[in-house]
Amino acid sequence: MKKKLRNGLLIFLFLLLIPQMVWAGDMQVHFLDVGQGLSILVQSEGENLLYDGGGRDASSYVVSYLQNQGVQQLDYMIASHYDADHISGLVGCLSSFPVENLVGPDYVHDSQLYTSFMDKAKQMGLKMQHPSVGDVYQVGSGTFTVLAPQNASDQDSNNSSVVIRLDNGEDSFLFTGDAEHGSEEQMVSAGLDLECTVLQVGHHGSASSTSWDLLQAAVPEYAVVSCGSGNSYGHPDADTMEKLQSMGIQVLRTDKQGTVTAYSGGNGITWDVSPCDDYTPGNPDDTGTMAGDAGVAAYTYTQGATENSQSTDADTQDLGDGNSDQETEAEQQVWISATGSKYHSRPDCGNMNPSKAVEMPVDQAVAQGYEACKKCW
Repeated sequence: MKKKLRNGLLIFLFLLLIPQMVWAGDMQVHFLDVGQGLSILVQSEGENLLYDGGGRDASSYVVSYLQNQGVQQLDYMIASHYDADHISGLVGCLSSFPVENLVGPDYVHDSQLYTSFMDKAKQMGLKMQHPSVGDVYQVGSGTFTVLAPQNASDQDSNNSSVVIRLDNGEDSFLFTGDAEHGSEEQMVSAGLDLECTVLQVGHHGSASSTSWDLLQAAVPEYAVVSCGSGNSYGHPDADTMEKLQSMGIQVLRTDKQGTVTAYSGGNGITWDVSPCDDYTPGNPDDTGTMAGDAGVAAYTYTQGATENSQSTDADTQDLGDGNSDQETEAEQQVWISATGSKYHSRPDCGNMNPSKAVEMPVDQAVAQGYEACKKCW
């Protein structure tokens, strides 16, 4: 009788836990080496999503790669925006695969390529869908949520990029297209959930993208830079790579490693190659300025953390040892970034800009809705 009761109790507890458990299937995310462009293929449970198609020179490669991956239909084709290095390859894919849903920003691009792209879509019986921020779509075992643009404009193509967060269980990917600081600021200011495991670095690593505020909100474990080897733009920019290195974000690069693929089972990501962690800029003469979006120089970032640490040590010495062993959990001090939703164990955690950090008791941080940073707790 006791054994039956014990077994029954275990079953009851298991049923209670089911709603809290994260169920996810397998997902592969391929970052294709399309040179100076962008193309990402997502595959899960027989469904396929293509985010951008690279430039004209990569069109045949993208089609061939998709065919080699067994793609017979694209459930989603997303044009982040209508620049040539993002949609030229999509025209070839429209000719090669049936497409269920065609998604892109709501503006008209003044180019013959855009006209050809839209004409081909119409010929295939497709109508361009213009998503709104907050729209959620199902793809295989995961979902993706539209985070930008709030307003699309033919005067600002890059900041009109369709930004999505792809979730598979506890794993997440942030695809930003060519979104720059303006779009990033809108997403952060709106309080959108930008936290991700993998960040596709915006605009091929240009200094006009990947602001401190975005990185503080996203807290990625990995960053993927898609750019061409020896490209004339000098991508990725030294400032961008210095930020990623300062925050301890592992880096993969198509210009150094070719096509890279992430495997997600919903509880951790593995790669077909190890991160190269090559933080060198595309232009070897680019020494970086670390100015721009936050006006924070590299010196300020690194030295500010050191000065804060030294100041804290000095304060601790002034207090003496009398209270050091009596600090309760509620009295423990934590650090809050200017825009993030996490609290940190130290101001130089690496997942925040220490010059903008605010110190407060941990119980106060929890009461205000902050959660522990995954990397420093």
